[in-house]
Amino acid sequence: MPPLYSASLFALGLFAGMLLMLELGRRIGRDQLSRDPKGAREGTGTLEGAVFGLLGLIIAFTFSGAANRFDERRALIVEEVNAIGTAYLRLDLLPPPLQPTLRQSFRDYVDARLGVYRNIPDLSAATMEFEKASSLQSVIWKRSLVAAANEEAMPDAMKLLVPALNNMFDIATSRSLATEIHPPAVLFAMLFFLSLAGALLAGHAMARSKHRNWFHMGTFATIMAFSVYVIIDIEYPRLGLIRVDRFDQSLVDLRKSME
Repeated sequence: MPPLYSASLFALGLFAGMLLMLELGRRIGRDQLSRDPKGAREGTGTLEGAVFGLLGLIIAFTFSGAANRFDERRALIVEEVNAIGTAYLRLDLLPPPLQPTLRQSFRDYVDARLGVYRNIPDLSAATMEFEKASSLQSVIWKRSLVAAANEEAMPDAMKLLVPALNNMFDIATSRSLATEIHPPAVLFAMLFFLSLAGALLAGHAMARSKHRNWFHMGTFATIMAFSVYVIIDIEYPRLGLIRVDRFDQSLVDLRKSME
């Protein structure tokens, strides 16, 4: 199932579950009020405060973490563009006859790097492009070392080109690892069940009302479900509505400048 639909179903399931828990909590509260009108609400304020406080903490923690990782992924795209651009410019230090082959390898490498993220969420296609980029790293490295050691190369070619290539490859690895860094699934499960528990307690608090307040119940469930959906969407920025694809344009522009 596409991740966008998975996140939507998760949010819809949370919305429906919260409405159910609100109604269940209200019925439990009504039953307790009928049996003990004075003591039904004794001591519940402390419990509700603890649960909603924990729920707020988990939401803040997951949202803050997702937003930070989103910004880091965007920053890594910019760093990779700068690293590739620097290494490409330093090819000018190599003997002119050896430059065209290396420049073409760079073009192929950038195409492969773009292909990795353009093919998400098609995992097999993205993996194929990733393996192609990895093999091109080896090709670029070996050809660059041979060219830099050539007697016709500039004196500082080896000193300047090798660190630039190292940086270019390291950032590619950092970007790949960044796509795999997510909070444990148990945190999302905890957020889901705490939301349901909060809805149960909120419904219990509404038991004194003779009529169901569907507006408040629906608003509460909608806000919570939408908040969780946004957190998931930010956490997986290439799979939902919130995306980092726009920053790939800088890599596209770099590729055009290599022609």
